[in-house]
Amino acid sequence: MDDRPTTPDVFEPARLGPLTLRNRTIKAATFEGMTKGALVTDELIEFHRRHAAGGVGMTTVAYCAVQPEGRTERDQIWMRPEALPGLRRLTDAVHAEGAAASAQIGHAGPVANGKSNGLPSLGPSASFNAQSLRMTRRATRADIERITRAHADAALLAVEAGFDAVEIHLGHNYFASSFLSPKINKRDDGYGGSLANRAKVALGVVRAVRDAVGDRIAILAKFNMDDGVPGGFWLDESLQVARWLERAGGVDALELTAGSSLLNPMYLFRGEAPVREFAATFPQPQRLGIQLVGDRFIRAYPYEEAYLLDGARQFRAALDLPLVLLGGITERATMDRAMAEGFQFVAMARALLREPDLIDRIQAEPRTRSLCVHCNKCMPTIFSGTHCVLA
Repeated sequence: MDDRPTTPDVFEPARLGPLTLRNRTIKAATFEGMTKGALVTDELIEFHRRHAAGGVGMTTVAYCAVQPEGRTERDQIWMRPEALPGLRRLTDAVHAEGAAASAQIGHAGPVANGKSNGLPSLGPSASFNAQSLRMTRRATRADIERITRAHADAALLAVEAGFDAVEIHLGHNYFASSFLSPKINKRDDGYGGSLANRAKVALGVVRAVRDAVGDRIAILAKFNMDDGVPGGFWLDESLQVARWLERAGGVDALELTAGSSLLNPMYLFRGEAPVREFAATFPQPQRLGIQLVGDRFIRAYPYEEAYLLDGARQFRAALDLPLVLLGGITERATMDRAMAEGFQFVAMARALLREPDLIDRIQAEPRTRSLCVHCNKCMPTIFSGTHCVLA
């Protein structure tokens, strides 16, 4: 008798904490600029309904800030009672198509746009934000405690709105991730210095969410494997924090990501760097600055299929926790490869922005190829109001 484990089929139902998904594909969180007034719009509901109708097991709603100063742009949703009716209509629409809905909750920290929000951005240390031309204020202990509680409150609101899962944002040098980074975190108190101190915010946020919602919904975390900048959070430290997260039992899965929205945003995306298109969406003097030196910040990295897989393998070898593979997944062969290497789920973004029904078409014809060319011109459109839906 052959006792070797069989490779799961990406299109078969799968458990994620207390949740059963109809398949192992997840529409990754992307901000579409469809939340005028920081509320759900009919346009956003239709966007996620299309992805649900297109076959994904779960679609992720981004970006749901836990506090008003935690938005990267003023019109992003922040989790409050006024947002509840729209969020409920969105989850109802997704469920009607047979998919699950996840709310990505987080605080942008030093990545937040203080000028747009009319509130100072917060980080582990005081710094200058070149995007908003504002200072980022050093978070006090009271700020950290307030933001931690706000994650729990946001998760409870997500439960009330009918979400099946929440994804806690621990990546991209947003609030929790910025504390993890030795390049950004220069504190000399209990939240700085050692890795154990720098990890307190991330671990505390996860614990607060789990304590609030228990097993009523699934809890994922979007977690940086590395920041992609010299002196930043790197893979050796990331592996240790992942072990702590696993030991604490607060998350049902980790979605592995990389890069810094503050210092090196294209490290996650790979492919072309649309500097000219980004510059066109900003007012002066930011526009001129991006035109002159934007290629130093918006760097181009070669695209290849499953480009985060090498780093993710090290997490797969070190953890028993379910993992979501992200980054350059556009075809059936890559999905099958992820399953064979022990990843429980795959997450896709740009390919689904281009073709919301790609999952159904791949299931019907495994040789289907994505039409996405990784030009990344879908990214600047969120600032211009034309959105990132290219299909």
